[in-house]
Amino acid sequence: MGDGVRYIGVAERRARLGLRHRLAGVARAKAPAEVAESLVALHGTDPATVYLAVGARLADAATTVTATERALYEERTLVRMHGMRHTVFVFPTGLTAVVHASTGLAVAARERASLVKDMAKAGAPDAAWLKEVEESALAALARRGQATAAELAQDEPRLREQFVYAAGKSYEGVHTVATRLLRVLGVEGKVVRGRPLGSWTSSQFRWAPAPEHPELDVAQAQAELLRHWLAVCGPATEADLKWWTGWRVTEVRRALAAIGAQAVSVDEGTGYVVDGDAGPVAGPEEPWAALLPGLDPTAMGWQQRDWYLAPELRPSLFDRSGNVGPTVWWNGRVVGAWAQRADGEIVWRLLTDLEPAERSAAEAAVAVEAERVREWMGPARVTPRFRTPMERELSK
Repeated sequence: MGDGVRYIGVAERRARLGLRHRLAGVARAKAPAEVAESLVALHGTDPATVYLAVGARLADAATTVTATERALYEERTLVRMHGMRHTVFVFPTGLTAVVHASTGLAVAARERASLVKDMAKAGAPDAAWLKEVEESALAALARRGQATAAELAQDEPRLREQFVYAAGKSYEGVHTVATRLLRVLGVEGKVVRGRPLGSWTSSQFRWAPAPEHPELDVAQAQAELLRHWLAVCGPATEADLKWWTGWRVTEVRRALAAIGAQAVSVDEGTGYVVDGDAGPVAGPEEPWAALLPGLDPTAMGWQQRDWYLAPELRPSLFDRSGNVGPTVWWNGRVVGAWAQRADGEIVWRLLTDLEPAERSAAEAAVAVEAERVREWMGPARVTPRFRTPMERELSK
């Protein structure tokens, strides 16, 4: 790149990651909302990931479950909803309007059109009928506060109506109106997932009315989301930004221009940081280790990952769809994997060659983190939704 453009190397990127992602000991958070605000979004496809990601970053990990449940279901400082790449995340409540406008609207339009089309093909009632059922279901949900699909169907029986999906195809199936409609309403930002039916590891959720939020201009919301994310994850390349947001490259470039993002040089080429963030960042004085869960937002934060994850580790740590499993971190890079066995033991393995002195320090620090995870998880047992070769091997 031209003169005046600063190069940010791997060591500094790892230092930024340790501090800004709340992984270094000195940077750990006091509350789950602080963790979410620091990361912008916590992956929520696997419910346990949210708690494990928070626990890895709290100064007092013993409070992980109670504090996270309180933030999600009582204080409502965190909200579980669809976001980037049509994926379920947990966001700070203050970002819901930004996420909805920047990533949800386009997906929502496609989802509703798809539902109406599928119902029409199956000879089910039309869009006007669907709208009537929707309004009735939302009114019932407002009265109840939180409810399962089955509970809502007690108030609005038409939610139980079924229709055949993809008739004659190998993936033909029978859908209920409730299943598809509630999903559409979630993407549209009208409902969110509420308290689970079981424990914090359960994937069966009640539904709740979405928190009220203003309708924002799409371009304005995209710029705001990008600003938040770059402040945490910069420097990042256009490829990283396009992958994380799910936007078109033209939208990424428009948002970068809108926030006055500053270009820097990274090993992959041109990267971007928020304006004023190109200066040197010193790393934490003390070395650090972390055990991060499958789908953790740090491990999944960038498309181009060689600066923190060696390519030769990927076959062991990712499933065939590109979902990362539980990872062991040492000073800003992935060095191994971990798993929980049926008896609750946290087992781990270093997969990277380290100098003897560094290896000894890393092993000691990882052992402390493993015991920390075991203690706060207590009797809970977690099997990642997306299992990877190394996690399967270790958990035996």
